[in-house]
Amino acid sequence: MIRGFLHAVLLCILPLTASAGAPEARKLFGSKDAPAPLPPAPVGAYAKGCLAGAVQLPESGPTWQAMRLSRNRNWAHPEMVDFVQDLSRKARALGAAGLYVGDMSQPRGGPMKSGHRSHQIGLDADIWLMPAMRLDLTRTERENLSAISMRRARGAFVNERWSRFQHEILKTAAQDPRVARIFIFPGAKVQMCKDEKGDRSWLRKIRPWWGHHYHFHVRLRCPKGARNCLDQPPPPPGDGCDAAQKWVNDILNPPPPDPDAPPPRKRRQLTLDDLPRQCRQVLKAR
Repeated sequence: MIRGFLHAVLLCILPLTASAGAPEARKLFGSKDAPAPLPPAPVGAYAKGCLAGAVQLPESGPTWQAMRLSRNRNWAHPEMVDFVQDLSRKARALGAAGLYVGDMSQPRGGPMKSGHRSHQIGLDADIWLMPAMRLDLTRTERENLSAISMRRARGAFVNERWSRFQHEILKTAAQDPRVARIFIFPGAKVQMCKDEKGDRSWLRKIRPWWGHHYHFHVRLRCPKGARNCLDQPPPPPGDGCDAAQKWVNDILNPPPPDPDAPPPRKRRQLTLDDLPRQCRQVLKAR
């Protein structure tokens, strides 16, 4: 297990210098508007990989609508598409018309020209916290409709828009065995810890992270048999509520800066050489 973890870490460390003249991977993958005609396969790590045989989430369905269609990011591994459709049906049972689905992946995965560092292997999806009340939005409306923030005090607390719906849809998602973890702002995790009165085991998958107050980010495990897919190490044991409370405490009372901390280095863009070798085939496949 340790050996596998070290392997995953090493793959995610960027070389200090890029190959001279090497094109940025985000430009190569961002230029592809159709999937690689290969069997479905996530390749590499969530923030350093690509996706073969992607499937497109239909723009509209009986219980969902894909948002920001101009980005062409409603592609994913088939398991993620199936998961999103399943979860949207459960959202209806919770009183919503369904779900608004944000970014998933590009047609061939890989780094994006803007936005996410992850979402590269078709196993990540952003789902709006605002429940869908209409499922007949036009393309223009889907470009312009604003998601609603659920945080206050810089993410230390939820605001008045947070309801039992958000708690239950996150709980439902976390209880799906395909899910590895879900990212949400710290105050939401703390609120769920306070409100949950039953089985708390699912809270382990709910991980506090910066941002994520307009949407929650679902990450699936590598599918069975996906030999070239690198899972993230599992969350620490326990429900994670104490750790989330520490995030909140640090937001409200920030610790003093570490005088010995090295200055931040600007992160360079990935090149094709940084990605698993199979991504060359994914990129070139016709």
